[in-house]
Amino acid sequence: MQDNVQFQRFELKYIVKEDVALAVRNFVSSYLAIDEYGATQPNLSYAVHSLYLDSDQLLTYWHTINGNKNRYKLRMRFYENQPAAPVYFEIKSRVNDAILKQRGAVRREAVDWILAGHLPEPAHLVSSDPKQLVALQRFSQIMNEIHAKPKAHVSYFREAWISRHSNSVRVTMDRDVKCDPEPSSRLSGQMNNPVCVFGRSVVLELKFTGRFPDWFREMVRIFGFAQCSAAKYADGVALLGERQFDSQYVFQAGPESVENLNARKEFLKAIANGSVVRTAA
Repeated sequence: MQDNVQFQRFELKYIVKEDVALAVRNFVSSYLAIDEYGATQPNLSYAVHSLYLDSDQLLTYWHTINGNKNRYKLRMRFYENQPAAPVYFEIKSRVNDAILKQRGAVRREAVDWILAGHLPEPAHLVSSDPKQLVALQRFSQIMNEIHAKPKAHVSYFREAWISRHSNSVRVTMDRDVKCDPEPSSRLSGQMNNPVCVFGRSVVLELKFTGRFPDWFREMVRIFGFAQCSAAKYADGVALLGERQFDSQYVFQAGPESVENLNARKEFLKAIANGSVVRTAA
């Protein structure tokens, strides 16, 4: 799969029902083109798999639950269950309202080497782009600093619409979002006993690198969207319980964190029951 990632952007998220998602598809098709990888697939969607890494204290999870303005996630992303398909090591950071992403692709045989704390070797790299090597080195540094290891497998089907002229504007709709504890580097599309994080609802994301497009604003007004959080990894952990991701986990969250977590669980429960709760970001 060709790398069309935007490396600095803004993201607005909404949780919508399927009939609304289909109406959004009709709306955005006037402005954007369907991503080539989804164009020939059922429901215009391709599978995305991510293996999230975190510390034993679930540091990045709690940063998300608490809504820290400056936070990051570590994940390995793959799209195909093929031995020759690359694996992308990604750092997704939030700095205030901006999303920054660094990622580097490696061959599958390099995954365990990097997870063991080693820097990638030239033969491991898929691309000669120096930015990818820098991303891999930074990933390794953060992973070693917080002693991160594989914790969860997150999967979903993504329908992506992109600008015909550049990658500065992008609309994605993610369906069937699932989360499953995964303590190994097993890169498989199979899951053992996942939770469906947002039920039958669809996670709609509006992504842009410059100013908020006028037609985005018009779409939000027409459909009456209200921005909310939709953190696939953190919400999956919240639903399953922290102990599912480390049998030795010791709950050390303070009162404010517990309040945030309980509010998040109520939000997810409402979604599972079929009522999309709208809340300020």
